[in-house]
Amino acid sequence: MAVASESASPLEVLAGLGQNNNTKTLLRVIILALIAGAAVASRLFSVIRFESIIHEFDPWFNFRATKYLVANGFYNFWDWFDDRTWHPLGRVTGGTLYPGLMVTSGVIYHALRFLSVPVDIRNICVLLAPAFSGLTAFAAYLLTNEMTTSPSAGLLAAAFMGITPGYISRSVAGSYDNEAIAIFLLVFTFYLWIKALKVGSALWGGLCALFYGYMVASWGGYVFITCMIPFHSFVLVCMGRYSSRLYVAYTTWFALGTLASMQIPFVGFLPVRTSEHMPALGVFGFLQLVGFLDYVRSALPGRQFQTFLYVGLGAIFGVGVLGIVGLTSAGYIAPWSGRFYSLWDTGYAKIHIPIIASVSEHQPTAWPAFFFDLNFLIWLFPAGVYLCFQKLEDQHVFIVVYALFGSYFAGVMVRLMLTLTPVVCVAAAIAVSQLLDTYLVASSPVPEEQAPEEAVEVAEKKKNKGGLRATSQPYIGIYSFISKAVVAVAMTVYLLLFVLHCTWVTSNAYSSPSVVLASRMPDGSQHIIDDYREAYQWLRQNTKEDAKIMSWWDYGYQIGGMADRPTLVDNNTWNNTHIATVGKAMSSREEVSYPIMRQHEVDYVLVVFGGLLGYSGDDINKFLWMVRIAEGIWPDEVKERDFFTQRGEYRVDGEATDTMKNSLMYKMSYYNYNSLFPPGQAQDRVRGARLPDQGPVLNTVEEAFTSENWIIRIYKVKDLDNVGRDHAAAASFERGHKKKKATKKRGPRVLRVD
Repeated sequence: MAVASESASPLEVLAGLGQNNNTKTLLRVIILALIAGAAVASRLFSVIRFESIIHEFDPWFNFRATKYLVANGFYNFWDWFDDRTWHPLGRVTGGTLYPGLMVTSGVIYHALRFLSVPVDIRNICVLLAPAFSGLTAFAAYLLTNEMTTSPSAGLLAAAFMGITPGYISRSVAGSYDNEAIAIFLLVFTFYLWIKALKVGSALWGGLCALFYGYMVASWGGYVFITCMIPFHSFVLVCMGRYSSRLYVAYTTWFALGTLASMQIPFVGFLPVRTSEHMPALGVFGFLQLVGFLDYVRSALPGRQFQTFLYVGLGAIFGVGVLGIVGLTSAGYIAPWSGRFYSLWDTGYAKIHIPIIASVSEHQPTAWPAFFFDLNFLIWLFPAGVYLCFQKLEDQHVFIVVYALFGSYFAGVMVRLMLTLTPVVCVAAAIAVSQLLDTYLVASSPVPEEQAPEEAVEVAEKKKNKGGLRATSQPYIGIYSFISKAVVAVAMTVYLLLFVLHCTWVTSNAYSSPSVVLASRMPDGSQHIIDDYREAYQWLRQNTKEDAKIMSWWDYGYQIGGMADRPTLVDNNTWNNTHIATVGKAMSSREEVSYPIMRQHEVDYVLVVFGGLLGYSGDDINKFLWMVRIAEGIWPDEVKERDFFTQRGEYRVDGEATDTMKNSLMYKMSYYNYNSLFPPGQAQDRVRGARLPDQGPVLNTVEEAFTSENWIIRIYKVKDLDNVGRDHAAAASFERGHKKKKATKKRGPRVLRVD
């Protein structure tokens, strides 16, 4: 800012300052608007390249639930019992989901309709995640501004948050999942917590609790906030930084936030009855104790207070630990769930809960994934955390704690890269802004240890001698014009490369819907593979409305959303035994599978097969997880080792085991597949295997539909009479099912189908 002339009046000086501040504020608003626009635009590749369509698996249930909410109203949605899923059990949908996403879309839909804006609910669902990404960038700006006084840090954090692949991966257009709004709520809740802590206001604490309640209603990852805020408060107390501000902020957040979270039926009394919520309750009690001791210290002499402190703390700590252990043993407090155990022991789920381990996003994160999703932010991240250590105020302690926890959890589970990305963006923005603010200035900084008089002398020497021959030359030398130019050019190149990387990753890796596949023709043109929607449309048009579809649980939400047909299992995975039943049917011989399908009134069986096209995400590659999950329930009837050769190989060619060849999944996948090749040349392009000359024969199901590229195959379950005409041993199906218990007593039998 230019120095005001000596003749200027104080009012003119203030007017100039106000005008300058208004200009800066306007520029920040314009820049933030441009960042929000870039965040939204970078997530629209899928709509431009394909069409406005819901992606993946879970979003299809969310879309179906949102349509039900809009059509039937909130109260009917709250009491919704869905009898078209988990046949024949059904699902109490209203009480087994986080309704925040659906309610948000419903509110936007009704608001636009009130304003006479004609809009389809599907387009709102498709574009919700990109819209909230702009809000997330703004929340990152606010959070970073609480950490530093640099005007550029917040804008850089907003820009990083807007285009970083680690967040884009779950927020592209069509990704209508809980994370679409949850990451905004995560960042904004943390901002409100820091604001409440700095101000010590119950108002800010109440706002933090309000958005925390919104987060609880939207995503199960709210537990990250439930543990982060208490741990930050506990660390502050251990550092000797207890204050009335901390007491007011935490007490307000915990009391109101817990009450708000308990209003969600799916959560209910979990905040006071589960182990993952106990840290928050424990820190709440601990702060009450510290506050009481702080009051006692002001009323008692030092020696008496010390004795009281040791005796009181020891007694209360012992009673608290014994109380938690006793309540847990008595069943009043639930132990840690398997999903949380898997965060501490990455091999726990594979051994004890294979249904959790079978999900790819629950696997530990590979090192390349960090560089793929965060790019050059990954090495600016520790620099920003180090700068927080330099000041280490209460808000900086939060960044350090968040960085520690976020890094660990992102390392043990791929999905939790989402929770790490915000703190990486904030810390990296602090580091970049510190670098740019230091070098992109007209004058060089003065060493802190140099007195003002000495600084004037140095400046005079520089002016008179025309060089950097002052006593502080080594310090001033690193701020020469050349060094400033090098730093400015290097950071510009890094930032441009970061933008190019983010754009490329978003366009090529995260903008392809799972239900629509794309490939390149020899001439470079794009070829759309639409087998999924082709098959689901066939089910919708050629089967009865109450026809029951059996498939692996991955496809349940898509079948319910696109085909609108009842399913046996879906992606909710709430009933491991029911999923294991489907796994047993898929991995067993037809004599075993047919009674299971008859018992569950299955009309059609759907399998995904990629052997012809080279599509690796098919059911044969997932088959071992079906076997493992079934073996967890029926270890005497389904054994994983029976699907491996004597050399321990998992094969589908002529050397595959008899158990593998006779399984229903194998037969349905390769049925009639040999007819596509010359005799003896049938090839599985995914597994690189030459198949046997004689293909499998099916007796209990018949082929009803195979998609254009053979990715989806649908089979109709035969009636008992038809099975009897086609297979002389049909009667043994029912008898074998009735004599199941007797067979267990005699030991397992190996039956072959000739």
